[in-house]
Amino acid sequence: MANEQRFWDDVQQGQDIAPLAFPLTVYRLVMAAGANRDFNAIHHNPEVARASGASDIYANTLLLQGMWERAARGFIGLAGVIRRQSGFRMRSFSVPGETVVVKGRVQRKWRDGDLGFVELAMWSENRSGVSVGPGSIVATLPLRRRL
Repeated sequence: MANEQRFWDDVQQGQDIAPLAFPLTVYRLVMAAGANRDFNAIHHNPEVARASGASDIYANTLLLQGMWERAARGFIGLAGVIRRQSGFRMRSFSVPGETVVVKGRVQRKWRDGDLGFVELAMWSENRSGVSVGPGSIVATLPLRRRL
């Protein structure tokens, strides 16, 4: 949970982050598109979405990126700092009635001076398999202070 702080010293390479599920509803998709000002009709009008090749309205990029950030935040805690997100690529549409599950794993960890870095391999899955990614998030975590 984001309110429990994880320290760099306690992270292990290969460690999984807890999967996080996001059930998709029409309401969630329309609210997310409106909140980030993505008024493209493919995100709220099924006829327009179908004409573009999708089976229904679908989640926009910022909603899906936010899912990655929320899953990473749950792992790094509030004192962790997300430094970079890369490799984010949508492979399939995420539509109402599906659940997007964000997964991740500690790809590597390293120190640079007084900073402890982790690179999290990230991806999202829906009923068609990997729907977003694979990509990564690089973050810093606090170090335990030893006396």
